[in-house]
Amino acid sequence: MIKIHNLHKSYGNKSVITNLNLEFPSQQITSLIGPNGAGKSTLLMMMARLSRADHGEILFKKKNIAEIKIAEYAKHVATLRQSPDFKLRMTVEELVAYGRFPYCHGKLTATDQDLVDEAIQFLNLEALRSSYLDELSGGQRQMAFLAMTIAQQTDVLLLDEPLNNLDMKHAVQIMQALRRLCDEQGRTIILVIHDINFAANYSDHIVALKHGNLRFSGPTQQVMTEQRLTDLYELDFEISNSTRGYMCNYFNSAGV
Repeated sequence: MIKIHNLHKSYGNKSVITNLNLEFPSQQITSLIGPNGAGKSTLLMMMARLSRADHGEILFKKKNIAEIKIAEYAKHVATLRQSPDFKLRMTVEELVAYGRFPYCHGKLTATDQDLVDEAIQFLNLEALRSSYLDELSGGQRQMAFLAMTIAQQTDVLLLDEPLNNLDMKHAVQIMQALRRLCDEQGRTIILVIHDINFAANYSDHIVALKHGNLRFSGPTQQVMTEQRLTDLYELDFEISNSTRGYMCNYFNSAGV
């Protein structure tokens, strides 16, 4: 659904993405992994059309995204930026309704309201519907922003570190919700993630970047090996597998 051809991005004299070629599978969860400064968020923002590439192109359904009108693109690709923050005082329901803006431009129809209700129910936020965002915990607020993104009813969701600063329970709830979105609704989800264990256990596909270059990509079970992770993060990894999933252990590593 999304293809990257010879993508390059620099900030001043610093190259952030270098000659990147990628293809993201449809109706799957793809995790962008790699150390800080690898270019993960930069790539995501370029796919979201919030940053421009210096060279190369990004194709959505075989069409260069630069040739798609922003209003039309917003009906196909939704973006949740890192640590989103609305300065306006609003309720959870009002926030989620923003997800319908590309369609109704602020004037909700009955169909729009139904989709807002569905997104709230999907994430079990009914009890918080009338709560103000500044009254919520960080995890609850992140769930509300995710509901807004879901209500946008797009083919693709781009999420920049959606687990940032969340406790374990809320992080699990977010990842379980993303898994359901993919499995039950056929959404394509691409997210930047630092927790390698969440990536290993919830993703179908992995893209690993380092210093702006592609280090490896492919189905999770095939590419998540001890050697690849050790090379990527420069830490000693041990991977174990049980009925509950993968455990990528890098604790007490002396580095490599």
